[in-house]
Amino acid sequence: DEATDPSISEENWECIQQFCDQVNADTEGPQFALRLLAHKIQSPQEGEALHALTVLETCVNNCGDRFHSEMAKFRFLNELIKVLSPKYYGIWSSEKVKSRVTEVIFSWTVWFPQEVKIQDAYQMLKKQGIVKEDPKLPEDKILPPPSPRPQNSIFDRDEEKSKLLAKLLKSSHPEDLQAANRLIQSTIKEEQEKSAQVSRRANTISEVSENVRQMDELLENYRRQELSPADQETLRALFQRCEKLRPLLFRLASEAVADEEALAEVLQASDKLSRALGQYRQVVASQ
Repeated sequence: DEATDPSISEENWECIQQFCDQVNADTEGPQFALRLLAHKIQSPQEGEALHALTVLETCVNNCGDRFHSEMAKFRFLNELIKVLSPKYYGIWSSEKVKSRVTEVIFSWTVWFPQEVKIQDAYQMLKKQGIVKEDPKLPEDKILPPPSPRPQNSIFDRDEEKSKLLAKLLKSSHPEDLQAANRLIQSTIKEEQEKSAQVSRRANTISEVSENVRQMDELLENYRRQELSPADQETLRALFQRCEKLRPLLFRLASEAVADEEALAEVLQASDKLSRALGQYRQVVASQ
């Protein structure tokens, strides 16, 4: 109650730290803490809900695997979703609280990529249109990786960044903490761009395979003179689409230069495409 007191404007860090200590000391601390925090986050008083979210984030960073395991269960995630959902408390929860809850869940999708339920919960919010786009985390909001960080954290892949981040987060200077936040956000952005590249590559390769498969079938029927006018039109449309896919594959190949496996996939798709286009020209265009 003291840590989330709505009558105070600043966080009571002494109480918040005592709360974290109690969570760590008690065998069932994480379960009890999350039940209490869910109730406070759903409070109609904006100040109380915002303080509770600060306590939650502090627990994430200080209470270890037992806490992470409990917060990643649907039982708790559903309580956060209720704050956003118009079917529950989303009707009267303030925009500030809803925005903060969205930021919290989104940040967990980055720091806990192995927690499938967190990923599923966030994707469900996007599918339902409750979350329109990934939030841009504010400059003054510090989101250090939880300690200990989970395996496969994006910072585990870059030792230099990891050391710099640890150094900045230990500093008591506000400008260092802001620099840490900028580093985290730029790394998240890089990771999202890489993810978008992977998605584009997979979708394009899949489309190439499907188009080539259809073209092969239609060309076989064309050779036998068994192609209807409608199918001939489909074949022409496939040819035109495949022509447009060629420059896209070249771009994907240049993006994948550093990844041998990805580059091999793109080049293989490019070969398939070139073969299909060549056959079309030989069989159809020549006639």
